[in-house]
Amino acid sequence: MSRIGRLPITVPTGVTVNIKEGEVTVKGPKGQLNRSFNPDMAITQKDNVLVVSRPSDSRSHRALHGLTRSLLANMVAGVSKGYEKSLEVVGVGYRVEKQGDKVVLRVGYTHLPEVVPMPGVTLDVEGANRIKVSGVDKEVVGQMAARIRGLRPLDDYKGKGIKYVGETVRLKPGKAGKAVGGK
Repeated sequence: MSRIGRLPITVPTGVTVNIKEGEVTVKGPKGQLNRSFNPDMAITQKDNVLVVSRPSDSRSHRALHGLTRSLLANMVAGVSKGYEKSLEVVGVGYRVEKQGDKVVLRVGYTHLPEVVPMPGVTLDVEGANRIKVSGVDKEVVGQMAARIRGLRPLDDYKGKGIKYVGETVRLKPGKAGKAVGGK
């Protein structure tokens, strides 16, 4: 049996789960999430515990078992605690400004890229070079953070660009080998 799929999911107080024929709705203090799962996976709720079970040991059912449990656990955690990712803008003259709900990036382009948040995501600016992406859906928060990071990926030689907070940059040495080799 799947090690991840067989783990029970405890539902915290203040969170309600509604299961109807493969459609699961989770409501909590931070918001509400809906998702439809494969009808082969059986999702049951006893007291404050959710359990996912599979009908057989076929390859497809084993794959769906752990996936269903992980997605369900992420939904419960999202509506109770929420998710957030922090990005840092690194470089001389690079900075971030908030205009309404949009974020304007000054990252070395002649035009100023504006980032409009996806539905269910909020963007906050901390200082002049940090962006905090937060929301209840883990998938959407990660996608929004990746989209912002993709506007100016880190340069391998100078270390300039947009990176996740805590991400280490491994710089390449550059063209030092040309001076040693001669012509």
